[in-house]
Amino acid sequence: MVEKSVIIIGAGIAGLSTGCYAQMNGYHTRIFEMHDNPGGLCTAWQRKGYTVDGCLHWLMNSSPGSEMYRLWEELGVVQGQQIINMEQFYRVEGADGKVLTLYCDIDRLEQHMKKVAPEDTRLISDCARAIRRFTRMNLPVLKAQELYSPLDGLKLMFKMLPFMGDLRRWGRISMKELALRFRNPLLRDAWLNMWPPEFTALFMLITLATFHQKASGYPIGGSMQVSRAIEKRYLGLGGEIKYKSKVDKIIVENDRAVGVRLADGGEHRADYVISAADGHATIFDMLDGKYINDKIRGYYESLPIFPPLVFVSLGVNRSFEELPKMISGLVLTLEKPVTIGGGERKWLYVRIHNFDPTLAPPGKTLLTIMMESNYPYWEALHKDLARYKAEKEQIADTVVSLLDKRFPGLAAQVEMRDVATPVTFHRYTGNWQGSFEGWLVTPKTLMLNMSKTLPGLDCFYMAGQWVAPGGGLPSGAMTGRYVTQMLCKRDKKRFAATTP
Repeated sequence: MVEKSVIIIGAGIAGLSTGCYAQMNGYHTRIFEMHDNPGGLCTAWQRKGYTVDGCLHWLMNSSPGSEMYRLWEELGVVQGQQIINMEQFYRVEGADGKVLTLYCDIDRLEQHMKKVAPEDTRLISDCARAIRRFTRMNLPVLKAQELYSPLDGLKLMFKMLPFMGDLRRWGRISMKELALRFRNPLLRDAWLNMWPPEFTALFMLITLATFHQKASGYPIGGSMQVSRAIEKRYLGLGGEIKYKSKVDKIIVENDRAVGVRLADGGEHRADYVISAADGHATIFDMLDGKYINDKIRGYYESLPIFPPLVFVSLGVNRSFEELPKMISGLVLTLEKPVTIGGGERKWLYVRIHNFDPTLAPPGKTLLTIMMESNYPYWEALHKDLARYKAEKEQIADTVVSLLDKRFPGLAAQVEMRDVATPVTFHRYTGNWQGSFEGWLVTPKTLMLNMSKTLPGLDCFYMAGQWVAPGGGLPSGAMTGRYVTQMLCKRDKKRFAATTP
């Protein structure tokens, strides 16, 4: 039997996952990637002896016992990895010197929050009960919803029945709505800072549950370590990757995707085309907006996306031994708001990477600071490169000055400064508006199941964060598995998945 061929656009997590599962199921695949490295947004870069990790904070379901862990095993992500578990999810420092520590252990977290904010005891208990319940939930992620039979639906309903009340209750509440229910100002600010205000509170509680289970650990080596692991798995399965090969157009004949045309003019043909690239670029540029309906158009006109970032990285000749190493993030409340990068900032979110010795020379530390931003502001600024570069330098100066107040002497210890903007993210990954995780999960989009095909176009599929609200590594890995299952059903194959 002749192998059917598949072209995959993009070597991010979704593209690599698609390639792995397609190879496991007897398809001949080629991935075309515009960059010279795998991973897409799950990436890192070198600056003056430091490795700037641009993505990974934790790997969801990084320990055995969940369906998602099985998927990581199949993709070769967890084998041989040193994975550490954080003790503190966030440490929030108020301008008045008060500190709220969001411990990963639920009991410790509940006790600490009640001590800091006794006036919020009832709400704290409510949240803690929900987190404990979610520790017993194993989300089904191994099969595409499009392929569910009525029996599958009944099994899912039975499995999730014990959690339905909490899923409905917390899924309807945004992070802003939940935060404003706290009377204590430090708790209120802390919960407002965890994710964008429109984000559903449900995902935050589930995340805290996985931290308590020690099931959302950090792989030493960070983002590129994970991306390289999946790349190795894919190549080991016989797949091919063509780097520095930007796809300009998807070739369509008689409403059937038959290949791709690269920026250099080269054309490549296949039985199927799967785009794991940016959704907007795929639909409106590579396909010229010809295969779309009102529903899909409405997504790009009205659905909220994860806001783009200004991403500041500092290499510091300092070990930060005064802080516990196992902190996922440090939130510093500023004495007064500061305008940085076109927006007013009341807090700085700082990640001190002293838990990963591979990212900095001995005795030194990588710091990364993420700030939500505005793509049109940076797009306009980028038209004047001198002003654009000056703005980035000003941002670095301001951030260093603010951090020096919290960590006296830091300004003199900074050896490396790097500023990535929303334009940077767009330029290197093609991600629409520079968004780093695609569609935002809100109470309205929580149950949204987006199609992985386009109306009127045959032999074409999409994978990745633009067909799965919530983004992140799990959505990329899962949708790669799902589109391969859909291919197998079409070709009357039994889907198979193996572990290395």
